[in-house]
Amino acid sequence: MLLQETNSPFNKEQSDYLNKLLPTLTESQRIWLSGYLSATQLADSNTEAQPINLISDHEELLKPVKETKLRDVTILYGSETGNGQTIAKDLGKKIESREFKVTISSMDDFKPKDLKKVQDLFIITATHGEGEPPENAISFHEFLHGRKAPKLKDVRFSVLSLGDQSYEFFCQTGKEFDKRLEELGGDRLYPRVDCDVDFDEPTAEWVDGILHELSKAKSTHDTVLNVQSAGIVTESPVYSRTNPYHAEVLENLNLNGEGSNKETYHMELSIEDANLEFELGDSLGIYPKNNPEMVEQLITGLNFEPEESVSINKHGERRSLREALLSNFEISRITKPLLDKAAQFFNNDNLKELMAPEKVEEQKAYIQGRDVIDLITDYPPVDMTPEEFIQILRKMPARLYSISSSFKANPDEVHITVAKAIYTGQRQEQAGVCSGQCAERVKPGDLLPIYIHHNPNFKFPNDVDTPVIMIGPGTGVAPYRSFLEEREETGVKGRTWLFYGDQHFATDFLYQVEWQNWLKHGVLTKMDVAFSRDSADKVYVQHRMLEHSKELYQWLQDGANIYVCGDEKHMAHDVHQTLSTIIQKEGCFSIEEAEAYLTDMRKQKRYQRDVY
Repeated sequence: MLLQETNSPFNKEQSDYLNKLLPTLTESQRIWLSGYLSATQLADSNTEAQPINLISDHEELLKPVKETKLRDVTILYGSETGNGQTIAKDLGKKIESREFKVTISSMDDFKPKDLKKVQDLFIITATHGEGEPPENAISFHEFLHGRKAPKLKDVRFSVLSLGDQSYEFFCQTGKEFDKRLEELGGDRLYPRVDCDVDFDEPTAEWVDGILHELSKAKSTHDTVLNVQSAGIVTESPVYSRTNPYHAEVLENLNLNGEGSNKETYHMELSIEDANLEFELGDSLGIYPKNNPEMVEQLITGLNFEPEESVSINKHGERRSLREALLSNFEISRITKPLLDKAAQFFNNDNLKELMAPEKVEEQKAYIQGRDVIDLITDYPPVDMTPEEFIQILRKMPARLYSISSSFKANPDEVHITVAKAIYTGQRQEQAGVCSGQCAERVKPGDLLPIYIHHNPNFKFPNDVDTPVIMIGPGTGVAPYRSFLEEREETGVKGRTWLFYGDQHFATDFLYQVEWQNWLKHGVLTKMDVAFSRDSADKVYVQHRMLEHSKELYQWLQDGANIYVCGDEKHMAHDVHQTLSTIIQKEGCFSIEEAEAYLTDMRKQKRYQRDVY
């Protein structure tokens, strides 16, 4: 409703200004402003100035208006790590607060036949692997793109895509959903938004856009400004992805023995004053810093002043160039979108030639193994300012690590298991941004910005009598340490079977003493290990699974849950194929029947994976 002199206590100049300002405010800004005004009115209540009573002075605003039925809203999400589900729930709460009826569901729990009943449809989806839907979106994606998909006349929709620009098929699943919904006759309520790993700002814009469009279509309701006299309440800070907690590092220990080819660190961080909680299967997000040596090389190569101030976000926050490159932007890798922006702003003819539409393969080859220092060395920018340079870079994404401790056992701490990653670059080998920082530069007493990432797709059973099979080579064993630690703390015992693997028994058996103690005291029922470099023939966890084929199948028949954590491309794929082989062999099933068996286990949440 537009403010005017006739329906508000404001004069024309004030009304015009507010009519321009209010539509631009985000949801969080509106909430803050309302609280601020309430607190200000309370503070001024004892002064001579009399507060304006908008409600009693303008009773015409309270007259009831005939309402029409609001459209039902359906929010579907496809998510591997839980980001999509979190966004869906937050969007649902905001829409419900506007008196809409909202249904929120993962795509695999949504009945396809109910698509005919949908009115407003909002899809939030990640893209998995090489442009594929997440596991819990596969069946809905297939249905929507099949011949049985219904016409969506009078259906309004919008799509939020979550992805990573370093992959070739960036946000592919979201793009496919968006295109298909339009083909089926849907009306796009708000344009699709494609998000990179730093998805907070574009997601907020999409949510605000959705809410704005819904409010436009909503029937006119009574407008009442409810000003409550309330004092300013000071609450504990709420730490999250957008407001991380700076946790003190208590321990940082290399778990590998002398002579190992690996460096794997057990890190313990204090969350004593953070008011943070986590569940089994959750992850810890860390915002890392770039290697300071790389930052100095980059600034020197660009001939920039390191202390020059640059903007780091859309809110106008500024930092020195050195600090921005150290903490806020990714410089360790380049992507196709970054190359596109660089070609536009570098004023470098050779780079423009590389980015010609017909040179797609050359672009892919150039991206591999190169970082931003390589880019400015190979294609030096001309007449570019630090502010312009910062704008082409991608925000520093957080890194997620499976939590390896139990909140019930250690409520003031959170533990993670970090393997130092080494990458072969064009100039030299370099460590992963976060794992390198943890391995090389983080000492006890240092602070790390962290948040809890809840993972609803990797949850252990509530029924303590459910048998649990855990498969996790290397750092993939982390969530199972938290699971067994919690069982020990709570005194719960049930059938548990761990398959663990690494390179060498002598140097790479992570948490060996703890597994042995849990086996001794019955917290862990059974453990099979595979050390691939200790024999002429490489032995992996899937080989140990095959050796116990009959017993493993019997556990499945007894209702066991299977958990797989670790490398996606090789280990998780091989483990899946092995499970299928065991089910075929021991259950006398065909390949198709074995896959259907595993699909059914997924739907029942009995087969869960946390792979990366």
